[in-house]
Amino acid sequence: MAYIAGVDIGNNSTEVAIAQLGQSGEVRFLSSALVRTVGIKGTVQNAMGIIDALDLGLEPLSIERHDLDIVLLNEATPVIGDVAMETITETVITESAMIGHNPSTPGGQGLGIGTSVTLDDLERVSTDQPWIVIIPEEMDFREAASRLNRATSAGLDIVGAIVQKDDAVLINNRLHSPVPIVDEVAHIERVPMGMVAAIEVAGPGKTIEKLSNPYDIATVFGLDPEETRRVVPIARALMGTRSAVVIKTPQGDIQERRIPAGKITLIGQERKTEVQVQDGAEAIMHQLDQVYPLVEIEAEPGTNVGGMFEHVRKVMANLTDQPVSSVRVQDVLAVDTLKPQMVLGALAGEYTLGNAVGLAAMVETHKLPMQRLARKLEEEIIVRTIVGGIEAEMAIYGALTTPGIQPPLAILDLGGGSTDASLIDEAGVIHSVHLAGAGDMVTLLIDTELGLEDRELAENIKRFPLAKAETLFHQRHEDGSVQFFHEPFDPRLFGRVVVLAENGSIPLDTRESLAKIVAVRQGAKRKVFVRNAIRALERVAPANNIRLISFVALVGGSALDFEIPQMISDALIEYGVVTGRANVRSTEGPRNAVATGLVLAHVEKQKE
Repeated sequence: MAYIAGVDIGNNSTEVAIAQLGQSGEVRFLSSALVRTVGIKGTVQNAMGIIDALDLGLEPLSIERHDLDIVLLNEATPVIGDVAMETITETVITESAMIGHNPSTPGGQGLGIGTSVTLDDLERVSTDQPWIVIIPEEMDFREAASRLNRATSAGLDIVGAIVQKDDAVLINNRLHSPVPIVDEVAHIERVPMGMVAAIEVAGPGKTIEKLSNPYDIATVFGLDPEETRRVVPIARALMGTRSAVVIKTPQGDIQERRIPAGKITLIGQERKTEVQVQDGAEAIMHQLDQVYPLVEIEAEPGTNVGGMFEHVRKVMANLTDQPVSSVRVQDVLAVDTLKPQMVLGALAGEYTLGNAVGLAAMVETHKLPMQRLARKLEEEIIVRTIVGGIEAEMAIYGALTTPGIQPPLAILDLGGGSTDASLIDEAGVIHSVHLAGAGDMVTLLIDTELGLEDRELAENIKRFPLAKAETLFHQRHEDGSVQFFHEPFDPRLFGRVVVLAENGSIPLDTRESLAKIVAVRQGAKRKVFVRNAIRALERVAPANNIRLISFVALVGGSALDFEIPQMISDALIEYGVVTGRANVRSTEGPRNAVATGLVLAHVEKQKE
């Protein structure tokens, strides 16, 4: 009688299956456990998480670590995801400054075109042209309104105001002749004086029309076609806002700085090809298919993508104590996305959405770091530890314990960093593939496209459905259904989009609508999971034909997602494949497939 532990190290979680091997060779699984992975998958930092998982699995069995006869590790490959911008690091706005944000209560409405002047200088300007007045935070709103009224009575043409404090409505309510006013402008000291400016405020529930159109901006400032092309980022950044200001600045005041997206060289076993990142994800993935199987990727130095790949290699080299030259990228997933970028020349923290290409890179090192991890773990727990098998192949053995399944069976292991697929045919021959891009990439895309700068919040958006707290006693779910409550919500949730997480509702600090957030979440999952599922199955299917696969079982943490299995099932329905979540050992659901498979494969190997 022997005790065996199978350990599956994933990007986000580490799973353990504890089994007992009888004298006649029968296997009886005793327990399983799951903990968060410590460190990047496939590195020696994983040892502490493995020990925690082993202790958790052994606790109900009344046996100790030293009672284990062997610990089996999966052969894990590290995956790092990053974003390479398609255009530039700073939005280019030459000879312009702008204010385009959504203060909660701008004053007045309409379009005003005039010359910028400070409130203190207002008494010294002429009456033969229109003026836009700049009001700093030290000016009281009553005094500001009084001085504007005196200027108007003296014959000055006041067509708008820019205010640093949240005083637009207070000032506007006291004016004899209301004008459009934009407030909450943090960097008001950057507003150039004596320059032509255009200010626009839309009515409640509406958005600006003139200053979000490049041709109207060209009309206001008398721009030529080349200048009009340069102000397109301004118009894009102002779309959907209720108030905006665009100011013509002295020539050369605002400089542009370009860092090209760059190109990557895809090196296959028989050929290589170059592709520009700015050509987009489809072009990159098409060229990747042309050179498959991939041996290495080289990125152009001094570019966005070059910096990204250099970062990936340095991180992995440091973690595995390998020279940077020995770290190779063995797969990449590219997806098109949008990335908010701060606008050069912005005065109120404006952003515009720039096209971007998201890249998930899977790294392979010359010296397998799993062997180092196995030695480290063996030293810590004094139990024989070996690398038991390739992750995707072990998952097949675990998935075959699902009732109602038989070969030819393909599994999709949807993890945090990679999408693995393997196929076992009627003869028991296994083919597998290991592709970059999975749950972590989806989180990155959600975080990037919504401009959250909060990976944990993006992870919650990925994992849980959304709702909007329309009153203190009811919320509308993303599917349109309404839920009422006897007790009032926390007032901080009122009117907010919330994530319905396991530990309660989490309000989102964003002005994006519920529908937009849902669209971003679902779009990210389709770009990564559905795309990779098809790509992986085509690689392992006989003659690359998915129709020749009878069953597809989803395993891994992402298979528990509330919408991914249906997305993949919908994508595979045209192939006539039975698709669903695995139910490992009839008890574990899609979890524990690799850990279970490590045990079963080891026992089978001992019998040979």
